[in-house]
Amino acid sequence: MKHLAGLLALAGLALAVTLFIRGDVISIVALVLAAGPGLVLAALLHVLPMLANACAWRRLLPQARRPSVRVLTWATWVRESINGLLPVARIGGEIVAYRIVRRHVARRSDAAASLVADMALSVLSQAGFALVGLALLFASGHASSVTTQLLAGVVGIIPLGAGFVLAQRAGALGGITRMLDRLFAGRLGLVHTQSLRFDEAIRAVYERRGDVGACFAWQLAGWVLGAGEIWLALAFLGEQRSVLDAVVIEALIQAVSSAAFIVPGALGVQEGAFVMIGAALGIDATTALALATARRLRDVIVFFPGLIAWQWAETRIRRVTSAT
Repeated sequence: MKHLAGLLALAGLALAVTLFIRGDVISIVALVLAAGPGLVLAALLHVLPMLANACAWRRLLPQARRPSVRVLTWATWVRESINGLLPVARIGGEIVAYRIVRRHVARRSDAAASLVADMALSVLSQAGFALVGLALLFASGHASSVTTQLLAGVVGIIPLGAGFVLAQRAGALGGITRMLDRLFAGRLGLVHTQSLRFDEAIRAVYERRGDVGACFAWQLAGWVLGAGEIWLALAFLGEQRSVLDAVVIEALIQAVSSAAFIVPGALGVQEGAFVMIGAALGIDATTALALATARRLRDVIVFFPGLIAWQWAETRIRRVTSAT
């Protein structure tokens, strides 16, 4: 798997380099440098979507034992930093985030259930946001064969997300471990017991429909706030666009990046998507690639410190554990 990730990263890098060479590297660099301070401001705006996502996740935890927004924002920051920069197929961040939150809740099953439910609902909220972006693109008269393919892909994601939620509510994990326990002559009793606790916790999450709806709403707010980053970056790049155009770009970029989760950092894929979506909206390749560079700049400004903070926290925890 590591070798595959490395090969995909190299292929993505080659694609990105090719796009920048064809798009006039000198002009792109000049545009980014001229907008430098503004792009830093746009990158820092990502704090707002992370805060919204933290509030969304918090609603899925038991009300009597919910960690503070600060703790969940910290966990969300680390989660996004790992998924955004490391070759972990957008899974490693969830594991680390769970480890952070489980120290602040009474039962580990509640932490795990809230995280898995949050992941399932994010698939649905992202699909909904992508559909909004596509609808706006079609309404603007800029639709093409590529956008039709994107629509088909997004529509295909919705049943997967819904199936994920239904499987959780049906106690799929407990059923699987029960079958395996019988297959291995009762040797998986502890695993089966833990999976039943998890199934019970996740059913309890979905029974709180008000919290589930609030989580979904907060997630949608997070996607929309992400469009603010795009709008502000475009303004500093000298491309005055409406907020609706920014929503289109953010919605489709996020959808493409999620679909390319196996490629580390969606390297190359994300840059190609910026050029493709930009062309559909009448944005030239130079500006589109400068915008793609601004998104990478956000990763450096926001996510790289998140990795450092995570490692610092892990080192501190190990020292405290060894001291006791």
